Amino acid sequence: MTENEHGRGDALRGRVAGGVRMIFVALSATVGARLGEASRTTSTSRALLFVFLGAGVGYVIGGVFGRLTLRAVHGLEAELGRKPPAVLAGGVVGLVVGLLVAGLMMIPLLFLPASASWPAIVFLYLAFGTLGYRLGQAKYEDIFSLVGVKPRAAGVTRGDLHVLDTSALIDGRVADLVATGFVAGTVLLHEGVLRELQAISDSSDPHRRTRGRRGLDMLVELQKAPTLQFQLVEELGVMDVDAALVRLARERGAQLITVDHNLAKVAEALRVPVAQINALASRFRVPYTAGDELAVRVVKEGREHGQAVAYLDDGTMVVVEQAATRIGSQVEVRVTNVIQTTTGRMIFAALSGDSPATADADA
Repeated sequence: MTENEHGRGDALRGRVAGGVRMIFVALSATVGARLGEASRTTSTSRALLFVFLGAGVGYVIGGVFGRLTLRAVHGLEAELGRKPPAVLAGGVVGLVVGLLVAGLMMIPLLFLPASASWPAIVFLYLAFGTLGYRLGQAKYEDIFSLVGVKPRAAGVTRGDLHVLDTSALIDGRVADLVATGFVAGTVLLHEGVLRELQAISDSSDPHRRTRGRRGLDMLVELQKAPTLQFQLVEELGVMDVDAALVRLARERGAQLITVDHNLAKVAEALRVPVAQINALASRFRVPYTAGDELAVRVVKEGREHGQAVAYLDDGTMVVVEQAATRIGSQVEVRVTNVIQTTTGRMIFAALSGDSPATADADA
C-alpha cells in the first residue's frame, strides 16, 4: 500500500470520527435546549448556556464513541479481509434470505400492540439475519451449486488453498510441484513475503541479492502457471512474517508450503497442514545407490545379450548384466546405476562375484 493510500485511509478515518462526534454534539445540544425550555427560563443567556453545556458533553462523549466506532470498523474490515470472496458472497446471500424470512414472520406480529410487536420484530430481524449470514458462509458451496455456479478455484476447498513463504520461493522446487499438478488452486501471497524478497534483493551481499532475485523470478514464473491463481493478502504493521503466515493458513484453512524446518514445526504444533518441500524430496529419494547389494530373483531375459530382468517387491525393474543363465534363481547383485524416468525407476546391477547362485528350478 502506497503512502497516498495510507494518507487517504487516515483522512477517511478522521472524517468518520469527526462525523460521529458531530452527531453527538448535535444530539446533546438539542437535549440541552429542551432542558432549557423545561426549566422555563426567560433569559437568552441562560438558554444558550444549556445548549453549550449539552454541546460540550456531546463533544466529549462523541470523541469516545468515535474512537470505539473506528476500532469496531477496523476490526470488521480486518475480519472480512481474511475471508475468501466466495465465503463473503455466500454470507450475503444467506443474510438476504434470513431477512426475507424475518419479513414474512413479521406480518402476524403487526396485529399486536406496538409495545409488544416492535421488540419481537427487531428480535426476528437480528436473529434470522445473523443465522442466515452464518449459514450462508458455512454452506456457500451448496448455495452456488443450486444455481449452477461454481466458485472459482480460489481456495474453495482446503486442498486448493496454499500459503507460500519466502524460503519456498527462493528454493524454487515449488515450480516443479506446480508443473506436475501436485500444487494447484489459489496461493495466498502475504505482503510480508514480498517485503522480505525485496529486502533480500536489495541486500549489499551478492549471495543474498542473488537469492532474493531468484525468489522474485520464481514468483513471476508461478503467476504464469494456468493452474494457479494468486491472491495478495495485505496486513499492515506485521513484524513477524512467519507468525503471520501460520495465522493466515490457520484462519483460511490453507496448506503452508515451506522449506523452513522450524516454521514447519510451529505450524504442525498449531495443527496447520504443512507441505515441507525438503521432507517431500527425501520421501521420493532413490532408496538404492551405486554399490548397494541386494538379493533378487531373476525371472526373464533382458533386451541385450546376456542381460536378465528381476523385480523388487514394489515393482521396480532390476536389469542384471551377465545373468541370462540364472533365470529362476535367487542371486546377489551389486547396484551399478539407478535411473529415474517418467514411467518409474530402473536399477542396473551386476552379479556379486563372491555370491554363488542358488538354483531354484522348482520355484
